[in-house]
Amino acid sequence: MEKRISEYESVGEFLVAIKKEFRGGKKETVKVAELKKLEQGGKMMEEFVQEFRKVARGSGYEGYPLIEEFKRGINTIIRGRLMKVECQPSYIEQ
Repeated sequence: MEKRISEYESVGEFLVAIKKEFRGGKKETVKVAELKKLEQGGKMMEEFVQEFRKVARGSGYEGYPLIEEFKRGINTIIRGRLMKVECQPSYIEQ
């Protein structure tokens, strides 16, 4: 192997630095995966909204992509009714 000057004294130190640098990305990826699996099912809308907000926090999603994930997760009947509304909701409270 070619000898290089390293700012790390050991492989362990290097791995700690890598984990520190990329740990936020892993958390965000996990949150996005949870968000994509989330469905209302038989839950009341208020319960689903609370759960959705909890999972969405830290996902990096906001604005339109977040609204689309919310609409995807709600029951099909409610989603169908929302699509027929003249003024489409632009945030969860609506």
